[in-house]
Amino acid sequence: MIKWIIAAEVAFWIVIIAGLFSRYVLKWNKVSILFFLLTPLIDLGLVALTVIDLRNGATATTAHGLSVIYIGVSIAYGKTMIAWADEKFQSWFLKKPSSKKTLTGMAKAIHELKMWARHVTAFSIGSLLFWGIITFVGSQATEALNGIWRVWGLVLLIDAIICLSYFIFPKKVTS
Repeated sequence: MIKWIIAAEVAFWIVIIAGLFSRYVLKWNKVSILFFLLTPLIDLGLVALTVIDLRNGATATTAHGLSVIYIGVSIAYGKTMIAWADEKFQSWFLKKPSSKKTLTGMAKAIHELKMWARHVTAFSIGSLLFWGIITFVGSQATEALNGIWRVWGLVLLIDAIICLSYFIFPKKVTS
């Protein structure tokens, strides 16, 4: 299963790079949009492979759990990952200066809160997928999914504490 997760991640970034290349180098904006629209199909393919593997009798492993996390994260953070890649592509290959500012104070805290909200979204999507897979496949072979879900819940809690720390101890401007 881990090979499918790696393949999905590689395919995701190949599609993103192809989209950026076609947008900025080839000036094919409509083609670039088609590439970006392929990213959810990669996620759906990974979900299908996970379900098929478990339905064919495989006992759930950490890799199956990671595939569910990958999908939740990809959906929740997909737009920001594409925006990050877009900014880096323009900076590295088109030699455009970065327009990104270093955030401090309340602006940084609000940004971190928005990122935590994305994490909550990813966790919610992943939780629905965990529940759906366990319901569809049967709970006898999916104990590893429950363990992964609990660890992810703990990570979400830690992320919330870190997020709150930016409100309590705002990041100061460095000279």
